[in-house]
Amino acid sequence: MVSIRSYLSSNFTKTFLTLFLPFFFIISLVYLVKISILTAKIQITFSELIQLFAYSIPTILFHTIPISFIASVATTLQRLSTDNELVALFALGVPARKVMYPLIFVATLFSILLFIISFATMPQTNQLYNAFKDSKKAEMTFNIIPEEFGQKFGRYYIYITDENEGKFKNTVIYYQDDNHSDQIVSANSGEMLNKDGVFSLILYDGKGYTFEKDIIRQIDYKKLQTYDTLGKHVSTMSGVGDYWQQSLTDDQRKRKMLFYGFISLIPILSLYLVASFSIINPRYQKGHSFIVIGATTILLYFIASSLDKYGTPIMLGIAIVASLIAGIVLFQKQVSRYF
Repeated sequence: MVSIRSYLSSNFTKTFLTLFLPFFFIISLVYLVKISILTAKIQITFSELIQLFAYSIPTILFHTIPISFIASVATTLQRLSTDNELVALFALGVPARKVMYPLIFVATLFSILLFIISFATMPQTNQLYNAFKDSKKAEMTFNIIPEEFGQKFGRYYIYITDENEGKFKNTVIYYQDDNHSDQIVSANSGEMLNKDGVFSLILYDGKGYTFEKDIIRQIDYKKLQTYDTLGKHVSTMSGVGDYWQQSLTDDQRKRKMLFYGFISLIPILSLYLVASFSIINPRYQKGHSFIVIGATTILLYFIASSLDKYGTPIMLGIAIVASLIAGIVLFQKQVSRYF
């Protein structure tokens, strides 16, 4: 049985890598296009582009592995059946259920990997992706262009004559306080700072004027710092535990948890469904691997999508049990009673 396990595992591994790499490449291109569309709104360097793509890798793997597994199982079992290798094993007295044992082990490993990716890795990388994107958007919002009127920093209108690497020259700020008094602040120089997503403007060597009814007040200053009154522009980060704890009060996040859980179980749930139509006797049956792959993928992802939109924990339990029972019953009817 050890040699059979090694033989089946070897065939599956070769097929999986052959299918996984193209799937990964195709989905990666989709995410690269998504990132390139984002660059139309924000300016990023090549290294930052790689950083954004790295944040997307767990999500790409999460979508690639289940499809690759389904396709690999169907292709491997059908090829071994067509080459009469499985038929030879059955003729030697090896029952079909024992042929499935190595694949059950592999499916379990893949499901564990998907659980780790979806529940531990993706919450962190998705938050990092959103934080990076929000930070860049905020930087673009406060990208002050020299000699251009109407630019705003929070509630302040700002005008500069020159800018070099974040350093401003001849800065003028206008705003109206809560008492509707007009205020003008001028400075010989200034700079913009970003600390933990909070933007501040620091002015050096200038004067400030307040215009009230029949009164003009003036101050001289060496350094003046003002903050963006719109608040933080970077998404807050939370740990894995805190992230999923919000599902207790957030229905959308709760349904996302159900979606991730079902997708993570697809290698186990799909195994017997796929094997039921992939293990064949080539003398009397024809293989339909593309139909098997397509039908199984569409069915399971339809269930996952429904859980994402309307799911409850009870519905998740029913979907898991029903998928397992359907696969086992079909396997016994289509395969076990013959082999």
